[in-house]
Amino acid sequence: MAAPDRPVGPGVVQSVMATLRIKKPGPAPGPGAAPAARRAPVRGAGAGVKRRPTLAEAQAERAEREAQFQAGRRERPAEPRGPAPRTEERRRPRPDRPPLAPARPHAPPPSRSSPNTAFQSRPARPNAPPNAPPAAADPPAAEHAPGSLRLSKRMSELGIASRREADEWIAKGWVRVDGAVVAELGARVFPGQHISVDAKARHEQAQRVTVLLNKPVGYVSGQAEDGYEPAYVLVTAPNQWREDRSGTRFVPTHLKNLAPAGRLDIDSVGLLVLTQDGRVAKQLVGEDGEVEKEYLVRVEPRADGATRSDADLALLRHGLELDGEPLAPARVEWLNDDQLRFVLIEGRKRQIRRMCEAVGLKVTGLKRVRIGRVMLGDLPAGQWRYLRGDESFV
Repeated sequence: MAAPDRPVGPGVVQSVMATLRIKKPGPAPGPGAAPAARRAPVRGAGAGVKRRPTLAEAQAERAEREAQFQAGRRERPAEPRGPAPRTEERRRPRPDRPPLAPARPHAPPPSRSSPNTAFQSRPARPNAPPNAPPAAADPPAAEHAPGSLRLSKRMSELGIASRREADEWIAKGWVRVDGAVVAELGARVFPGQHISVDAKARHEQAQRVTVLLNKPVGYVSGQAEDGYEPAYVLVTAPNQWREDRSGTRFVPTHLKNLAPAGRLDIDSVGLLVLTQDGRVAKQLVGEDGEVEKEYLVRVEPRADGATRSDADLALLRHGLELDGEPLAPARVEWLNDDQLRFVLIEGRKRQIRRMCEAVGLKVTGLKRVRIGRVMLGDLPAGQWRYLRGDESFV
């Protein structure tokens, strides 16, 4: 009789699954055998567990092995150190090997004064066929066309950019000569050719700033030296002059590539120019620059008590030389008994101090108050401002 249909629930499925578990039966015990007792597994294939020796037994066994080893060393003969001596049998040549060729003498090392022939033209190949072409000779050095000059130098002469800026623009493809883009560094042009630059170059140049700083005593113009800080560390937002009318807001990128255009020694104060613009640097420190620089110089009287000597004034104006080279003419005048006014167009290292020492005057204070058409004005010591768009040094 068939079982009636009925729903199967989860409990019924689990019970059915439980009944399907199969356990492998063990070997049937023999008649009269006792049930097997449970025991811990034994390592290895032996019937029992090997007993571990005690500490005293292990030490005695180790001492016995050491004694046997030392006894064996004493019984063995001592082996000679180093390579075995060569015998007549070893020196005798073997019949199955050909005799060795005599060693070739080593060539002496080349003298340092001998010419380097690595880059000379190659000689003809010894094993080349008769109709083979000769080895290629070195190409002759490129000759520049007469009257041509480097493009970057020409751009600097025209005041378009400094040489470094021009090289950067050429590499970026921002320079055109007669309407054609020139992107090769070292390209040469003729003075009559027309040079133009891309608007990107003009925009980049317009973003570069020039800073006017009233440098105090104790700061060097360029890199730090002898524990003294460079003057550009004063170019910070808090030190910007509150009366700066340039309309330019300070950002940290204005410190990038900011370099002094001219020097002012550590004991001097006054106007110091720091700029990112290569054109400004060329105007102030270039070889062809003739921008005037005005100084107020305070001096001590001479040792003999003489002051305001006309002879000394004449020498300061023209007639002195430094380091064996004559100085360019300067404008020098007395403002009072202990103060002089200098106007120079050159700026050698510590020039004014050395000029005064040459005529017996000791400088006690030096202040630069003007560079070209830009005045120091009321800018406080230790503060700075931007060069305005309506200002120019020349």
